[in-house]
Amino acid sequence: MSSEMIQLLVLAGIAVFLILRLKNVLGTREGFEKPPLPVPGAKDEAASARENFEVIEGGVDRDITDHVDEGSDAADALAAMKSAEPGFGVSDFLSGASGAYEWILMAFENAEIEEIKPFLSEEVYETFADVITLRENEGLTVEANFVGVREVTLLDAEFDAKTREAELKVRFVGELTSVVRNEEGDVVEGNPNEIKRQKDIWTFARIMGADDPNWQLVATGE
Repeated sequence: MSSEMIQLLVLAGIAVFLILRLKNVLGTREGFEKPPLPVPGAKDEAASARENFEVIEGGVDRDITDHVDEGSDAADALAAMKSAEPGFGVSDFLSGASGAYEWILMAFENAEIEEIKPFLSEEVYETFADVITLRENEGLTVEANFVGVREVTLLDAEFDAKTREAELKVRFVGELTSVVRNEEGDVVEGNPNEIKRQKDIWTFARIMGADDPNWQLVATGE
């Protein structure tokens, strides 16, 4: 066997070895593959680098300006909240507020507000309790089913630097079916087959940086 042939066989062997090593490290890709989806809540290195760059350079915080006007009093309040509690995120808050809206609203409709009492201010709790008591005294019951939240909009934000208390005013547009029945079971209001759109403006409050991460509903309105 010639020396040239021996060299070719050696090079071929080295190439096969390198291919097998790369396959073990990188895996096998066949054809076109979509990039992996990001894990919810996780940030890649590039995104973290961009955020760090924006902070250093004083760039715009999209988590704030996506919800309120840049340079507004609300934007300044949100920035102060983030300074007081770096883990706070406006988008994360609104996502949680959407779930809280359904939970609190349905607890009120079903006259089961004791379980949500820790998340209500004393004034809001008493208002809910008075309405429920009035319904019961009149022999009325409510049957409600939540369909979904169509809109969650941050209307305003306030922050007290001395007390570190934050207040966020949110507008909700929800959809539900609801009927009111009398003692005989007759429907006196609503239609079980008709989806009703409900609009509410709720204000949540919390001491930023406190150990308790839960926000409290302190005011309701339309």
